Amino acid sequence: MEKAIIAQNITKKYKLYNSNKERILDLITPKSYGEDFYALADVSFEAETGDSVGFIGMNGSGKSTLSNIIAGIVPETSGSLEVNGIASLIAVAAGLNGDLSGRDNIELKLLMLGLSKKEIIDLEPEIIDFSELGKFIDQPVKSYSSGMRSRLGFAISVNVNPDILIIDEALSVGDKAFAEKSLDKMKEFKREGRTMIFVSHSLGQMKRFCDKILWLEYGMVREYGSVEGVLPKYEQFLNEFKGLSSKEKAAYKEKGMEKQRELLEQTVL
Repeated sequence: MEKAIIAQNITKKYKLYNSNKERILDLITPKSYGEDFYALADVSFEAETGDSVGFIGMNGSGKSTLSNIIAGIVPETSGSLEVNGIASLIAVAAGLNGDLSGRDNIELKLLMLGLSKKEIIDLEPEIIDFSELGKFIDQPVKSYSSGMRSRLGFAISVNVNPDILIIDEALSVGDKAFAEKSLDKMKEFKREGRTMIFVSHSLGQMKRFCDKILWLEYGMVREYGSVEGVLPKYEQFLNEFKGLSSKEKAAYKEKGMEKQRELLEQTVL
């Protein structure tokens, strides 16, 4: 089967600065300022066309960073990524201009995707209808609730028919009815053989929708495999982690970061 996504040794490094002065000095002087932070370290996985892959992990594990790299929003620092097809990211407020109305955001997004004026006119009513925003479609997006922004982003992304759909916590806000409607749309995409990446803390949605799971921890792949093989281990881990004291959680994190440093030392950045 054709590969939709091939990620090999993906690493993403950011610089953390204590002040804007440090940031400027780092740009104009040979001396290095700021602290290196690795959101991802040597991440590799493959997804076949038609796969629904769930990204799981605690906050700060690198799920959204990897999603943004696959969507082409941010570049990887090192490694290689092959994405076969058009990828569309759905995340709360992702790619939306707060000063523009919902309708203007739809038109701007479709123009950026290369649609003609006629195509935009034809598609716009479907997007507005799916979003269920009603009269709010002509209000500035900055006045929207997180659920309304999620609705608009989802409506735009699913109606432009991407080859790869990336949903990053977009169903965690808003009402249950719209979430169910969105999941039904995602199932329709799956039946059509499209590839999907699903980022969520809802393990119930993962079990219901995904067939593969990528478990990230401190920017590294802890496990990748079937839902049946990975999710039970993750659920057990969460239950055990919740029972740790603050001191034990800090020690666990330090151990994880040390493992990341050791991994990075073995790679050429």
